[in-house]
Amino acid sequence: MSARTAQAPTAAASAPRTDRASRGLLARLNTPAVRTRLGTVAGVAILVVLFWRLGTGAFLDGLRRIDAATLLAALAIGLLTTVFSAWRWALVARGLGVRLPLGAAVADYYRALFLNAALPGGVLGDVHRAVRHGRSTGDLGRGVRAVVLERTAGQLALFAAGAVVLVTLPSPVRDEVRQAVPLVGLAALGACAVVLALRMNRAPSRRRGRAWHGMWAGARAGLCSRRTAPGVLLSSVVVLAGYVAMFVLAGQVAGADASVAELVPLAVLALLAMGLPLNVGGWGPREGVTAWAFGAAGLGAGRGLTVAVVYGVLGLVASLPGAVVLVARWYAGVRAAASRPAADRASVAPAAPSRPVPGGVAPGPPVGLRPRTRPQTPDGLGGPGGPGGEVSSEKYVPKESARLARSSLPFSAEPREGRPMTPESV
Repeated sequence: MSARTAQAPTAAASAPRTDRASRGLLARLNTPAVRTRLGTVAGVAILVVLFWRLGTGAFLDGLRRIDAATLLAALAIGLLTTVFSAWRWALVARGLGVRLPLGAAVADYYRALFLNAALPGGVLGDVHRAVRHGRSTGDLGRGVRAVVLERTAGQLALFAAGAVVLVTLPSPVRDEVRQAVPLVGLAALGACAVVLALRMNRAPSRRRGRAWHGMWAGARAGLCSRRTAPGVLLSSVVVLAGYVAMFVLAGQVAGADASVAELVPLAVLALLAMGLPLNVGGWGPREGVTAWAFGAAGLGAGRGLTVAVVYGVLGLVASLPGAVVLVARWYAGVRAAASRPAADRASVAPAAPSRPVPGGVAPGPPVGLRPRTRPQTPDGLGGPGGPGGEVSSEKYVPKESARLARSSLPFSAEPREGRPMTPESV
């Protein structure tokens, strides 16, 4: 009995330690840095599997098929999509009460696209854009919300248009999508009903209520108001059409034997796959889904990988003006930092040179004292130590202000009005 009773507290004490250790491990794995690394590893693993199964010939074939005319077309399509994306961002920001000129928005959007294509994760450019705009306007919260709402508008347009395209046009997933649409609709209605029931039965919380009210007010002002909704809808449609046109161009360059109607649903599947955070600069899920979709459509998985590679290269070329913006602003910042100390030195006046004094620095008169000459005596000697008519010595005596301040003391030893001091005058 004693052994059993001794083991019971030990097991009970080890259980909380295990729970704390598991929670600590989950908290460490849920950090943004760990998620980015895991996404990068997943993207690299997808590419390795594709190259292992399909070989590197599809990748090299895609690179060889790109010519100068294709690159110019990619730059033109990228300019169109970037300008309309920046306009959508400016509209959302103005709806939230944040000023954002269109020219600055285009430059920042180009830089964000380049960082998204060059860095792992595919979203670091948008994060940098949100933080920089929020700090430049003095309201970090609204700057971040503007970028989040702008990206949300683009994703909603992709989901809505993608659902219509995948249901109507022939694709490898049309039957599955048609069967899943009613289920997804019912699931959405059920989720809305559950959320509404929880809000009605939950005790009112001022903090939670203010948070929900702020989120809904920001979404309504940035996306659904009369001033912003038409522009946001138009820009989202144009941007999505530009992405699909880029994919169709990649398909034609890669030599895919398919019409535009056949390539559009495959482009939608590739764009949906690009939204997954398991990529290396956008590479990974896009290539895997495109290879599978082309293989399921009877166009060849290798051809699908070639199309995805061409699309990735064209997207990177379309974002290259962002590298120019990044370098130009870095150079401007370096020049500003280099010119600032010179301006500070010019604004400071040089001090007057002092005469060298043997033995060190000559002591100056004490603060608050001024020189006073002794009166000349009748014998012309000017007192002991000097010739007649000349000042022979100097003494620093208190100025008038110092004398007045000292005479105001309650016990002053100054003679007043030339009278001799007496005990009564002290």
